[in-house]
Amino acid sequence: MEKKYVIGADYGTESGRVLLVDVVTGEEIVTHVTSYKHGVIDEALPNGRRLETDWALQHPRDYLEVLYQSVPEVIRLANINPKDVIGIGIDFTSSTVLPLDQNGNPLCFHSQWEDNPHSWVKLWKHHAAQKEADDFTRLAKERGEKFLSRYGGKASSEWMFPKILQILREAPGIFEETDLFMEACDWVTYRLTNNLIRSSNTSGYKAFWNKEEGYPDALFFKALDDRLENILETKMRGSVRSIGQKAGELTEEMAQRLGLLPGTTVAVGIIDAHASVPAVGAVRPGQLVMAMGTSTCHMLISDKEEVIEGICGIVEDGIIPGYYSYETGQVAVGDSFAWYVEQAVPSYVAQQAGEAGISVHQLLEERASAYKPGQSGLIALDWWNGNRSVLVDANLSGLLVGLTLATKPEEIYRTLLEATAFGTRKIIENFTEVGVKVNEIFASGGLPQRNRLLMQIYADITNREIKVADSKQTTALGAAMYAAIASGKENGGYDTIFEAAENMARVKEETYVPIPENVSIYDELYKQYLELHDYFGREKYHIMHGLKRLRSLSSEVVLQK
Repeated sequence: MEKKYVIGADYGTESGRVLLVDVVTGEEIVTHVTSYKHGVIDEALPNGRRLETDWALQHPRDYLEVLYQSVPEVIRLANINPKDVIGIGIDFTSSTVLPLDQNGNPLCFHSQWEDNPHSWVKLWKHHAAQKEADDFTRLAKERGEKFLSRYGGKASSEWMFPKILQILREAPGIFEETDLFMEACDWVTYRLTNNLIRSSNTSGYKAFWNKEEGYPDALFFKALDDRLENILETKMRGSVRSIGQKAGELTEEMAQRLGLLPGTTVAVGIIDAHASVPAVGAVRPGQLVMAMGTSTCHMLISDKEEVIEGICGIVEDGIIPGYYSYETGQVAVGDSFAWYVEQAVPSYVAQQAGEAGISVHQLLEERASAYKPGQSGLIALDWWNGNRSVLVDANLSGLLVGLTLATKPEEIYRTLLEATAFGTRKIIENFTEVGVKVNEIFASGGLPQRNRLLMQIYADITNREIKVADSKQTTALGAAMYAAIASGKENGGYDTIFEAAENMARVKEETYVPIPENVSIYDELYKQYLELHDYFGREKYHIMHGLKRLRSLSSEVVLQK
Protein backbone atom coordinates (compact mmCIF):
# COMPACT_ATOMS: atom_id res chain seq x y z
CA MET A 1 0.00 0.00 0.00
CA GLU A 2 1.40 3.39 -1.03
CA LYS A 3 1.95 5.90 1.74
CA LYS A 4 -0.01 9.13 1.63
CA TYR A 5 1.08 12.47 2.99
CA VAL A 6 -0.35 15.85 3.91
CA ILE A 7 1.40 19.20 4.24
CA GLY A 8 0.85 21.69 7.04
CA ALA A 9 2.06 25.25 6.40
CA ASP A 10 2.32 27.13 9.69
CA TYR A 11 2.67 30.92 9.52
CA GLY A 12 4.02 32.38 12.76
CA THR A 13 5.09 35.86 13.75
CA GLU A 14 8.72 35.66 12.60
CA SER A 15 8.77 32.75 10.14
CA GLY A 16 6.76 30.12 8.31
CA ARG A 17 7.37 26.39 8.55
CA VAL A 18 6.18 23.60 6.32
CA LEU A 19 5.70 20.09 7.69
CA LEU A 20 5.23 16.85 5.74
CA VAL A 21 3.18 14.28 7.69
CA ASP A 22 2.30 10.62 7.21
CA VAL A 23 -1.51 10.49 7.07
CA VAL A 24 -1.87 7.06 8.68
CA THR A 25 0.52 7.41 11.64
CA GLY A 26 0.94 11.15 12.10
CA GLU A 27 4.70 10.69 11.79
CA GLU A 28 6.41 13.99 11.02
CA ILE A 29 8.62 13.21 8.06
CA VAL A 30 10.46 16.48 7.52
CA THR A 31 10.16 20.19 8.35
CA HIS A 32 11.56 23.23 6.60
CA VAL A 33 11.52 26.78 7.99
CA THR A 34 11.65 30.01 5.99
CA SER A 35 12.29 33.16 8.01
CA TYR A 36 10.44 36.28 6.93
CA LYS A 37 12.98 38.49 5.18
CA HIS A 38 11.30 41.65 6.49
CA GLY A 39 10.34 40.26 9.92
CA VAL A 40 7.92 42.32 11.98
CA ILE A 41 7.77 45.89 10.64
CA ASP A 42 7.14 47.92 13.79
CA GLU A 43 9.55 50.87 13.55
CA ALA A 44 9.79 51.85 9.87
CA LEU A 45 8.62 50.70 6.44
CA PRO A 46 11.25 49.13 4.15
CA ASN A 47 11.63 52.55 2.48
CA GLY A 48 12.48 54.16 5.83
CA ARG A 49 9.18 55.86 6.65
CA ARG A 50 8.78 55.85 10.42
CA LEU A 51 5.79 54.19 12.08
CA GLU A 52 3.89 55.42 15.09
CA THR A 53 3.59 53.62 18.43
CA ASP A 54 1.77 50.27 18.54
CA TRP A 55 2.05 49.57 14.83
CA ALA A 56 2.98 46.06 13.66
CA LEU A 57 3.07 45.32 9.93
CA GLN A 58 4.47 42.62 7.66
CA HIS A 59 5.42 42.14 4.02
CA PRO A 60 3.05 39.73 2.20
CA ARG A 61 5.80 38.58 -0.16
CA ASP A 62 7.37 36.89 2.84
CA TYR A 63 4.29 34.67 3.08
CA LEU A 64 4.59 33.58 -0.54
CA GLU A 65 8.29 32.84 -0.09
CA VAL A 66 7.41 30.33 2.63
CA LEU A 67 5.45 28.35 0.05
CA TYR A 68 7.96 28.81 -2.77
CA GLN A 69 10.95 27.78 -0.67
CA SER A 70 9.74 25.37 1.98
CA VAL A 71 7.18 23.23 0.12
CA PRO A 72 9.57 22.10 -2.66
CA GLU A 73 12.27 21.58 -0.04
CA VAL A 74 10.24 19.16 2.13
CA ILE A 75 9.38 17.16 -0.98
CA ARG A 76 13.06 17.05 -1.93
CA LEU A 77 14.29 16.19 1.56
CA ALA A 78 11.70 13.45 2.02
CA ASN A 79 12.38 12.13 -1.50
CA ILE A 80 8.72 11.32 -2.12
CA ASN A 81 6.55 11.39 -5.21
CA PRO A 82 4.37 14.54 -5.29
CA LYS A 83 1.40 12.40 -6.35
CA ASP A 84 1.38 10.92 -2.83
CA VAL A 85 0.67 14.32 -1.26
CA ILE A 86 -3.12 14.42 -0.92
CA GLY A 87 -3.63 17.82 0.68
CA ILE A 88 -2.29 21.10 2.06
CA GLY A 89 -3.53 22.89 5.18
CA ILE A 90 -2.71 26.46 6.21
CA ASP A 91 -2.61 27.96 9.69
CA PHE A 92 -1.84 31.60 10.37
CA THR A 93 -1.51 34.24 13.07
CA SER A 94 -4.75 36.17 13.38
CA SER A 95 -6.20 38.66 12.95
CA THR A 96 -3.63 39.51 10.28
CA VAL A 97 -5.35 41.68 7.67
CA LEU A 98 -4.52 42.64 4.07
CA PRO A 99 -6.12 45.22 1.76
CA LEU A 100 -6.23 43.75 -1.77
CA ASP A 101 -6.67 45.17 -5.26
CA GLN A 102 -9.07 43.79 -7.88
CA ASN A 103 -6.55 41.11 -8.87
CA GLY A 104 -6.14 39.86 -5.32
CA ASN A 105 -2.74 41.50 -4.82
CA PRO A 106 -1.87 43.47 -1.67
CA LEU A 107 -1.93 47.22 -2.21
CA CYS A 108 1.60 47.57 -0.86
CA PHE A 109 2.79 45.81 -4.03
CA HIS A 110 1.88 49.01 -5.92
CA SER A 111 4.38 51.85 -6.07
CA GLN A 112 1.67 54.48 -5.60
CA TRP A 113 0.58 52.96 -2.30
CA GLU A 114 3.72 51.39 -0.81
CA ASP A 115 4.64 54.57 1.08
CA ASN A 116 1.36 54.47 3.00
CA PRO A 117 1.56 52.15 6.05
CA HIS A 118 -2.13 51.33 5.72
CA SER A 119 -1.48 49.52 2.41
CA TRP A 120 0.58 46.88 4.22
CA VAL A 121 -0.38 43.77 6.19
CA LYS A 122 -1.55 44.64 9.68
CA LEU A 123 -0.14 41.89 11.87
CA TRP A 124 -2.17 40.34 14.70
CA LYS A 125 -0.31 42.41 17.32
CA HIS A 126 -0.96 45.74 15.59
CA HIS A 127 -2.59 47.62 18.49
CA ALA A 128 -2.87 51.07 16.94
CA ALA A 129 -6.60 50.51 16.27
CA GLN A 130 -7.53 50.63 19.97
CA LYS A 131 -9.68 53.75 19.57
CA GLU A 132 -11.56 52.06 16.75
CA ALA A 133 -12.05 48.95 18.90
CA ASP A 134 -13.38 51.12 21.73
CA ASP A 135 -15.80 52.89 19.37
CA PHE A 136 -16.93 49.53 17.98
CA THR A 137 -17.60 48.27 21.52
CA ARG A 138 -19.39 51.45 22.62
CA LEU A 139 -21.75 51.42 19.64
CA ALA A 140 -22.49 47.71 19.98
CA LYS A 141 -23.39 48.23 23.65
CA GLU A 142 -25.54 51.27 22.90
CA ARG A 143 -27.47 49.31 20.28
CA GLY A 144 -27.72 46.18 22.44
CA GLU A 145 -26.03 44.07 19.77
CA LYS A 146 -26.26 40.41 20.72
CA PHE A 147 -23.07 39.43 18.95
CA LEU A 148 -20.89 41.30 21.46
CA SER A 149 -21.70 38.84 24.24
CA ARG A 150 -19.91 36.08 22.33
CA TYR A 151 -16.69 38.11 22.59
CA GLY A 152 -16.60 38.91 26.28
CA GLY A 153 -18.39 42.23 25.81
CA LYS A 154 -15.47 43.99 24.09
CA ALA A 155 -13.93 44.27 20.65
CA SER A 156 -10.16 43.96 20.45
CA SER A 157 -7.79 46.23 18.56
CA GLU A 158 -6.27 43.03 17.16
CA TRP A 159 -9.41 42.07 15.22
CA MET A 160 -10.42 42.66 11.64
CA PHE A 161 -13.08 45.39 11.75
CA PRO A 162 -11.23 47.77 14.12
CA LYS A 163 -8.24 47.53 11.77
CA ILE A 164 -10.45 48.22 8.75
CA LEU A 165 -12.05 51.17 10.56
CA GLN A 166 -8.60 52.59 11.29
CA ILE A 167 -7.78 52.42 7.59
CA LEU A 168 -11.05 54.14 6.71
CA ARG A 169 -10.42 56.98 9.15
CA GLU A 170 -6.70 57.54 8.63
CA ALA A 171 -6.29 56.54 4.97
CA PRO A 172 -9.64 56.84 3.16
CA GLY A 173 -7.85 56.61 -0.18
CA ILE A 174 -6.54 53.16 0.74
CA PHE A 175 -10.01 52.14 1.88
CA GLU A 176 -11.57 53.22 -1.42
CA GLU A 177 -8.85 51.53 -3.45
CA THR A 178 -9.28 48.25 -1.57
CA ASP A 179 -11.37 45.71 -3.42
CA LEU A 180 -11.22 43.12 -0.62
CA PHE A 181 -10.09 42.97 2.98
CA MET A 182 -8.91 39.47 3.84
CA GLU A 183 -7.29 37.54 6.62
CA ALA A 184 -3.78 36.54 5.57
CA CYS A 185 -4.81 32.94 6.24
CA ASP A 186 -7.61 33.17 3.68
CA TRP A 187 -5.44 35.12 1.25
CA VAL A 188 -2.89 32.30 1.12
CA THR A 189 -5.58 29.70 0.34
CA TYR A 190 -6.95 32.16 -2.25
CA ARG A 191 -3.52 32.35 -3.91
CA LEU A 192 -3.20 28.57 -3.88
CA THR A 193 -6.64 27.82 -5.33
CA ASN A 194 -7.92 31.02 -6.97
CA ASN A 195 -11.11 30.39 -4.95
CA LEU A 196 -12.39 33.27 -2.81
CA ILE A 197 -13.20 31.43 0.41
CA ARG A 198 -13.24 32.75 3.97
CA SER A 199 -12.65 30.45 6.92
CA SER A 200 -15.42 29.99 9.48
CA ASN A 201 -12.63 29.90 12.05
CA THR A 202 -11.00 33.25 11.21
CA SER A 203 -14.37 34.89 10.48
CA GLY A 204 -15.96 33.54 13.64
CA TYR A 205 -13.21 34.55 16.05
CA LYS A 206 -11.88 37.72 14.46
CA ALA A 207 -14.75 39.21 12.41
CA PHE A 208 -17.87 38.63 14.56
CA TRP A 209 -19.32 36.06 12.15
CA ASN A 210 -21.79 33.46 13.43
CA LYS A 211 -23.03 30.44 11.50
CA GLU A 212 -26.66 31.20 12.36
CA GLU A 213 -26.65 35.00 12.02
CA GLY A 214 -23.66 35.79 9.80
CA TYR A 215 -21.83 39.09 10.37
CA PRO A 216 -23.31 42.08 12.24
CA ASP A 217 -25.99 43.66 10.06
CA ALA A 218 -25.57 46.58 7.66
CA LEU A 219 -27.40 49.00 9.98
CA PHE A 220 -24.74 48.50 12.62
CA PHE A 221 -21.95 49.21 10.15
CA LYS A 222 -23.81 52.26 8.83
CA ALA A 223 -24.14 53.58 12.39
CA LEU A 224 -20.40 53.04 12.86
CA ASP A 225 -19.64 55.00 9.67
CA ASP A 226 -21.86 55.70 6.66
CA ARG A 227 -19.10 54.48 4.34
CA LEU A 228 -19.25 51.00 5.91
CA GLU A 229 -22.94 50.38 5.16
CA ASN A 230 -22.33 48.01 2.26
CA ILE A 231 -18.95 46.63 3.28
CA LEU A 232 -20.23 43.06 3.63
CA GLU A 233 -21.42 42.94 0.00
CA THR A 234 -18.39 44.78 -1.36
CA LYS A 235 -15.06 44.56 0.46
CA MET A 236 -15.96 41.50 2.60
CA ARG A 237 -17.22 39.32 -0.27
CA GLY A 238 -16.57 35.61 -0.24
CA SER A 239 -18.48 32.60 1.05
CA VAL A 240 -17.62 31.32 4.53
CA ARG A 241 -16.66 27.65 4.71
CA SER A 242 -16.15 25.48 7.76
CA ILE A 243 -12.72 24.29 8.83
CA GLY A 244 -12.09 20.73 7.72
CA GLN A 245 -13.75 21.46 4.40
CA LYS A 246 -12.08 21.91 1.06
CA ALA A 247 -11.22 25.47 0.02
CA GLY A 248 -10.35 24.35 -3.47
CA GLU A 249 -7.61 22.68 -5.46
CA LEU A 250 -4.08 23.71 -6.28
CA THR A 251 -3.92 25.71 -9.51
CA GLU A 252 -1.59 24.82 -12.38
CA GLU A 253 0.57 27.86 -11.72
CA MET A 254 0.96 27.23 -7.98
CA ALA A 255 1.47 23.51 -8.47
CA GLN A 256 4.38 24.27 -10.76
CA ARG A 257 5.90 26.71 -8.23
CA LEU A 258 5.53 24.26 -5.33
CA GLY A 259 6.47 21.05 -7.08
CA LEU A 260 3.10 19.43 -6.43
CA LEU A 261 0.32 18.18 -8.68
CA PRO A 262 -2.49 20.44 -9.93
CA GLY A 263 -5.75 19.50 -8.26
CA THR A 264 -4.17 18.72 -4.88
CA THR A 265 -6.69 19.49 -2.13
CA VAL A 266 -6.27 22.74 -0.19
CA ALA A 267 -8.10 22.87 3.13
CA VAL A 268 -9.94 25.87 4.56
CA GLY A 269 -7.41 27.73 6.72
CA ILE A 270 -7.35 28.03 10.49
CA ILE A 271 -5.80 30.30 13.14
CA ASP A 272 -2.36 29.02 14.07
CA ALA A 273 -2.96 28.39 17.77
CA HIS A 274 -6.29 26.73 17.07
CA ALA A 275 -4.63 24.15 14.85
CA SER A 276 -2.79 22.80 17.88
CA VAL A 277 -6.04 21.64 19.52
CA PRO A 278 -6.63 18.47 17.47
CA ALA A 279 -2.86 17.94 17.21
CA VAL A 280 -2.74 17.09 20.92
CA GLY A 281 -5.98 15.11 20.74
CA ALA A 282 -8.08 17.70 22.61
CA VAL A 283 -11.31 17.07 20.75
CA ARG A 284 -13.74 16.59 23.67
CA PRO A 285 -15.46 18.93 26.17
CA GLY A 286 -13.39 20.11 29.14
CA GLN A 287 -10.06 19.93 27.36
CA LEU A 288 -8.07 23.18 27.34
CA VAL A 289 -5.02 23.79 25.16
CA MET A 290 -2.42 26.47 25.77
CA ALA A 291 -0.54 27.30 22.57
CA MET A 292 2.52 28.93 24.09
CA GLY A 293 4.95 31.04 22.11
CA THR A 294 5.48 34.77 21.76
CA SER A 295 1.93 34.98 23.11
CA THR A 296 -0.36 32.31 24.52
CA CYS A 297 -3.73 31.39 23.10
CA HIS A 298 -6.03 29.36 25.36
CA MET A 299 -8.67 27.24 23.66
CA LEU A 300 -11.34 25.29 25.51
CA ILE A 301 -13.74 22.77 24.00
CA SER A 302 -17.22 22.74 25.57
CA ASP A 303 -20.68 21.35 24.98
CA LYS A 304 -22.39 24.55 26.12
CA GLU A 305 -22.32 28.26 25.41
CA GLU A 306 -22.04 30.68 28.34
CA VAL A 307 -21.61 34.43 28.43
CA ILE A 308 -18.18 34.96 30.01
CA GLU A 309 -16.32 38.20 30.68
CA GLY A 310 -13.26 38.84 28.56
CA ILE A 311 -13.59 35.83 26.26
CA CYS A 312 -12.04 36.55 22.87
CA GLY A 313 -14.60 34.42 21.09
CA ILE A 314 -17.17 31.66 21.43
CA VAL A 315 -17.78 29.98 18.09
CA GLU A 316 -19.98 26.97 17.43
CA ASP A 317 -17.99 24.44 15.38
CA GLY A 318 -15.16 26.96 15.70
CA ILE A 319 -12.32 24.47 16.20
CA ILE A 320 -13.91 21.07 16.74
CA PRO A 321 -17.15 20.43 14.78
CA GLY A 322 -20.10 19.64 17.04
CA TYR A 323 -18.86 21.67 20.00
CA TYR A 324 -18.49 25.26 21.15
CA SER A 325 -14.89 26.41 21.20
CA TYR A 326 -13.81 29.24 23.49
CA GLU A 327 -10.70 31.33 22.87
CA THR A 328 -8.86 33.55 25.31
CA GLY A 329 -5.24 34.59 25.45
CA GLN A 330 -2.26 36.47 26.83
CA VAL A 331 -0.63 38.89 24.44
CA ALA A 332 2.94 38.70 25.75
CA VAL A 333 4.41 35.48 27.13
CA GLY A 334 7.57 34.45 25.29
CA ASP A 335 7.76 38.06 24.10
CA SER A 336 8.04 39.30 27.69
CA PHE A 337 10.81 36.83 28.52
CA ALA A 338 12.60 37.85 25.33
CA TRP A 339 12.20 41.53 26.21
CA TYR A 340 13.93 40.98 29.53
CA VAL A 341 16.78 38.98 28.04
CA GLU A 342 17.34 41.37 25.14
CA GLN A 343 16.71 44.72 26.82
CA ALA A 344 17.23 44.47 30.57
CA VAL A 345 19.61 41.65 31.55
CA PRO A 346 23.03 42.89 32.74
CA SER A 347 25.93 42.32 30.35
CA TYR A 348 27.73 40.07 32.82
CA VAL A 349 24.89 37.54 32.57
CA ALA A 350 25.26 37.33 28.79
CA GLN A 351 29.02 36.97 29.24
CA GLN A 352 28.59 34.11 31.74
CA ALA A 353 26.11 32.37 29.43
CA GLY A 354 28.60 32.65 26.56
CA GLU A 355 31.39 31.23 28.70
CA ALA A 356 29.15 28.31 29.68
CA GLY A 357 28.18 27.71 26.06
CA ILE A 358 24.46 28.14 26.71
CA SER A 359 21.84 30.79 25.96
CA VAL A 360 20.95 33.56 28.40
CA HIS A 361 17.49 31.99 28.73
CA GLN A 362 19.04 28.68 29.74
CA LEU A 363 21.35 30.29 32.28
CA LEU A 364 18.52 32.28 33.87
CA GLU A 365 16.24 29.24 33.94
CA GLU A 366 18.97 27.18 35.64
CA ARG A 367 19.58 29.83 38.30
CA ALA A 368 15.89 30.65 38.78
CA SER A 369 15.17 26.96 39.40
CA ALA A 370 17.14 27.19 42.64
CA TYR A 371 14.58 29.60 44.11
CA LYS A 372 11.46 28.59 46.02
CA PRO A 373 8.09 30.24 45.33
CA GLY A 374 7.98 33.63 47.06
CA GLN A 375 11.70 33.64 47.81
CA SER A 376 12.43 36.59 45.51
CA GLY A 377 9.88 38.84 47.18
CA LEU A 378 8.68 39.89 43.73
CA ILE A 379 5.41 39.77 41.86
CA ALA A 380 4.51 41.04 38.39
CA LEU A 381 1.55 41.73 36.12
CA ASP A 382 1.89 40.03 32.73
CA TRP A 383 0.72 42.96 30.60
CA TRP A 384 3.89 43.78 28.69
CA ASN A 385 1.81 44.09 25.50
CA GLY A 386 -1.57 44.86 27.03
CA ASN A 387 -4.21 42.47 28.33
CA ARG A 388 -6.26 40.27 26.04
CA SER A 389 -8.15 38.32 28.73
CA VAL A 390 -10.06 38.95 30.84
CA LEU A 391 -9.80 42.73 30.81
CA VAL A 392 -9.45 43.13 27.03
CA ASP A 393 -7.43 46.33 27.28
CA ALA A 394 -4.44 46.95 25.03
CA ASN A 395 -3.63 50.17 26.91
CA LEU A 396 -2.55 48.32 30.05
CA SER A 397 1.16 47.71 30.60
CA GLY A 398 3.53 45.57 32.64
CA LEU A 399 4.26 45.96 36.34
CA LEU A 400 7.00 44.58 38.60
CA VAL A 401 6.63 45.01 42.39
CA GLY A 402 9.07 44.28 45.19
CA LEU A 403 12.42 45.26 43.68
CA THR A 404 15.28 45.95 46.09
CA LEU A 405 18.99 46.64 45.75
CA ALA A 406 19.55 42.93 46.35
CA THR A 407 17.31 41.73 43.50
CA LYS A 408 19.09 39.36 41.10
CA PRO A 409 18.42 38.99 37.33
CA GLU A 410 17.26 35.38 37.74
CA GLU A 411 14.72 36.49 40.35
CA ILE A 412 13.18 38.93 37.89
CA TYR A 413 13.21 36.25 35.20
CA ARG A 414 11.41 33.76 37.44
CA THR A 415 8.88 36.42 38.41
CA LEU A 416 8.05 37.08 34.75
CA LEU A 417 7.48 33.33 34.26
CA GLU A 418 5.22 33.27 37.31
CA ALA A 419 3.26 36.32 36.13
CA THR A 420 2.22 34.58 32.92
CA ALA A 421 1.13 31.52 34.91
CA PHE A 422 -0.96 33.71 37.22
CA GLY A 423 -2.57 35.22 34.13
CA THR A 424 -3.44 31.73 32.89
CA ARG A 425 -4.92 30.78 36.28
CA LYS A 426 -7.14 33.87 36.11
CA ILE A 427 -8.34 32.77 32.69
CA ILE A 428 -9.08 29.22 33.88
CA GLU A 429 -11.01 30.48 36.91
CA ASN A 430 -12.95 32.78 34.62
CA PHE A 431 -14.34 29.63 32.98
CA THR A 432 -14.92 27.51 36.07
CA GLU A 433 -16.68 30.27 38.02
CA VAL A 434 -19.56 30.20 35.51
CA GLY A 435 -19.73 26.42 35.32
CA VAL A 436 -17.70 25.76 32.17
CA LYS A 437 -15.53 22.79 33.06
CA VAL A 438 -11.77 22.57 32.57
CA ASN A 439 -10.86 18.91 33.07
CA GLU A 440 -7.52 18.60 31.27
CA ILE A 441 -4.77 21.01 30.27
CA PHE A 442 -2.42 20.56 27.33
CA ALA A 443 0.53 22.77 26.40
CA SER A 444 1.93 23.14 22.91
CA GLY A 445 4.36 25.42 21.13
CA GLY A 446 8.02 26.22 21.54
CA LEU A 447 8.04 27.25 25.21
CA PRO A 448 6.83 23.94 26.71
CA GLN A 449 9.49 22.13 24.70
CA ARG A 450 12.33 24.35 25.95
CA ASN A 451 11.56 25.57 29.46
CA ARG A 452 10.90 22.90 32.11
CA LEU A 453 10.85 25.44 34.94
CA LEU A 454 8.09 27.38 33.20
CA MET A 455 5.88 24.32 32.90
CA GLN A 456 6.42 23.27 36.51
CA ILE A 457 5.49 26.78 37.61
CA TYR A 458 2.29 26.54 35.53
CA ALA A 459 1.40 23.20 37.15
CA ASP A 460 2.05 24.60 40.63
CA ILE A 461 0.18 27.88 40.14
CA THR A 462 -2.86 26.31 38.44
CA ASN A 463 -2.68 23.22 40.70
CA ARG A 464 -3.35 21.05 37.68
CA GLU A 465 -1.48 18.37 35.78
CA ILE A 466 -0.19 19.61 32.44
CA LYS A 467 0.33 17.41 29.39
CA VAL A 468 2.76 18.54 26.70
CA ALA A 469 2.52 18.05 22.95
CA ASP A 470 4.99 15.51 21.60
CA SER A 471 5.36 17.41 18.35
CA LYS A 472 7.72 20.36 18.02
CA GLN A 473 5.53 21.60 15.15
CA THR A 474 2.11 21.15 16.73
CA THR A 475 0.30 23.87 14.81
CA ALA A 476 1.70 22.66 11.48
CA LEU A 477 0.62 19.13 12.43
CA GLY A 478 -2.89 20.39 13.16
CA ALA A 479 -3.05 22.20 9.83
CA ALA A 480 -1.96 18.98 8.12
CA MET A 481 -4.69 17.08 9.98
CA TYR A 482 -7.35 19.43 8.61
CA ALA A 483 -5.87 18.84 5.16
CA ALA A 484 -6.35 15.10 5.72
CA ILE A 485 -10.02 15.70 6.55
CA ALA A 486 -10.56 18.00 3.58
CA SER A 487 -9.10 15.28 1.34
CA GLY A 488 -11.54 12.67 2.72
CA LYS A 489 -11.23 8.98 3.37
CA GLU A 490 -11.78 8.09 -0.29
CA ASN A 491 -8.53 9.88 -1.13
CA GLY A 492 -6.51 8.41 1.72
CA GLY A 493 -7.45 10.92 4.43
CA TYR A 494 -10.18 10.94 7.09
CA ASP A 495 -13.82 11.93 7.25
CA THR A 496 -13.79 13.52 10.75
CA ILE A 497 -11.37 15.31 13.04
CA PHE A 498 -12.01 12.62 15.66
CA GLU A 499 -10.65 9.93 13.34
CA ALA A 500 -7.68 12.07 12.44
CA ALA A 501 -6.91 12.83 16.10
CA GLU A 502 -7.08 9.16 17.05
CA ASN A 503 -4.37 8.33 14.53
CA MET A 504 -2.26 11.47 14.14
CA ALA A 505 -2.31 13.34 17.50
CA ARG A 506 0.44 12.82 20.08
CA VAL A 507 1.42 14.00 23.58
CA LYS A 508 4.49 13.18 25.67
CA GLU A 509 4.27 10.44 28.28
CA GLU A 510 5.87 12.70 30.88
CA THR A 511 3.55 15.27 32.46
CA TYR A 512 4.03 18.13 34.92
CA VAL A 513 2.35 17.46 38.27
CA PRO A 514 1.77 20.12 40.97
CA ILE A 515 4.15 20.10 43.95
CA PRO A 516 1.90 20.51 47.05
CA GLU A 517 4.22 22.80 49.06
CA ASN A 518 4.62 25.09 46.03
CA VAL A 519 0.87 25.16 45.44
CA SER A 520 0.12 26.54 48.91
CA ILE A 521 2.66 29.38 48.58
CA TYR A 522 1.48 30.27 45.10
CA ASP A 523 -2.10 30.40 46.37
CA GLU A 524 -1.02 33.26 48.64
CA LEU A 525 0.91 35.01 45.89
CA TYR A 526 -2.06 34.65 43.55
CA LYS A 527 -4.23 36.62 45.98
CA GLN A 528 -1.74 39.47 45.71
CA TYR A 529 -1.69 39.11 41.93
CA LEU A 530 -5.49 39.48 41.88
CA GLU A 531 -5.29 42.63 44.02
CA LEU A 532 -2.84 44.20 41.59
CA HIS A 533 -4.87 42.87 38.63
CA ASP A 534 -8.07 44.55 39.79
CA TYR A 535 -6.42 47.72 41.07
CA PHE A 536 -4.50 48.55 37.88
CA GLY A 537 -6.88 46.78 35.49
CA ARG A 538 -10.26 47.92 36.83
CA GLU A 539 -10.06 50.58 39.56
CA LYS A 540 -7.05 52.68 38.55
CA TYR A 541 -6.56 51.68 34.93
CA HIS A 542 -6.25 55.37 34.05
CA ILE A 543 -2.71 55.34 35.52
CA MET A 544 -1.43 52.97 32.85
CA HIS A 545 -3.65 54.55 30.20
CA GLY A 546 -2.23 57.95 31.05
CA LEU A 547 1.36 56.77 30.84
CA LYS A 548 0.71 55.22 27.45
CA ARG A 549 -1.01 58.38 26.23
CA LEU A 550 1.99 60.49 27.24
CA ARG A 551 4.31 58.07 25.48
CA SER A 552 2.23 58.29 22.30
CA LEU A 553 2.16 62.10 22.42
CA SER A 554 5.92 62.24 22.89
CA SER A 555 6.43 59.83 19.99
CA GLU A 556 4.23 61.97 17.75
CA VAL A 557 6.32 65.05 18.57
CA VAL A 558 9.51 63.17 17.66
CA LEU A 559 7.97 61.97 14.38
CA GLN A 560 6.86 65.50 13.49
CA LYS A 561 10.38 66.78 14.05
